[in-house]
Amino acid sequence: MNMTTHTAIHTNTAFNKNAIKQKTVSQHELNNYVPKSVQIAKRAMDIGIAATGLLACAVLLPLIALAIRINSPGPVIFRQLRIGHAEANFTHLFWMYKFRTMRVDAEAGSGAVWATEGDPRVTHLGRFLRKTRLDELPQLFNVLRGDMSLIGPRPERPGFYQKLETAIPFFAERTFGLKPGITGLAQVNQGYDRDIEDVRSKVGYDHAYALSLSGFFNWLSTDLRIMVQTVVVMVCGRGQ
Repeated sequence: MNMTTHTAIHTNTAFNKNAIKQKTVSQHELNNYVPKSVQIAKRAMDIGIAATGLLACAVLLPLIALAIRINSPGPVIFRQLRIGHAEANFTHLFWMYKFRTMRVDAEAGSGAVWATEGDPRVTHLGRFLRKTRLDELPQLFNVLRGDMSLIGPRPERPGFYQKLETAIPFFAERTFGLKPGITGLAQVNQGYDRDIEDVRSKVGYDHAYALSLSGFFNWLSTDLRIMVQTVVVMVCGRGQ
């Protein structure tokens, strides 16, 4: 077991007691939730596209990093604890990486809060990075590591989890046997979350996407369509 797994397990042990209310689901049900052919093809696509994307952005990534360093003080890469996929008796946690788009003291006095439109905590460069979704390029490393998939439900923050699980029916089930994604059906149709109602709407998209994984060609057509929509979002600057 590697160091990353140890961290997730030890962190999650304490987290489960305070935040996550697990559902009773057999491991057999989770293992058969997505057909083996889809599991293999989806992971192969994740590795292939993530590796190709990182190579294609080999020049762009250091330029973005330099621009962030010049634009505002603080680290270039921002890491944040997120909730990963759920198994029968265990929910994974992982560190998600992004290019920093906010001031380093963005949540110093408020704790975890949703971003808002025109959020004053976002830097001038950060606003551009968020609109084009270029801030999420470092998550390709998360995909290669197996923390995330290219396409799936958006990974939620532990600080919001208990409130969302209490307020929204079937919220936890959206990640049973399914890794969170950089983009997804909910993300391209709705964008960033600003309140609980946004999340409530997204849960429907997440479950609809999960249903698409029940058949190989249905999954493939859905993923390809989401990829095209994601490119449109990036080119048109429709992020927040």
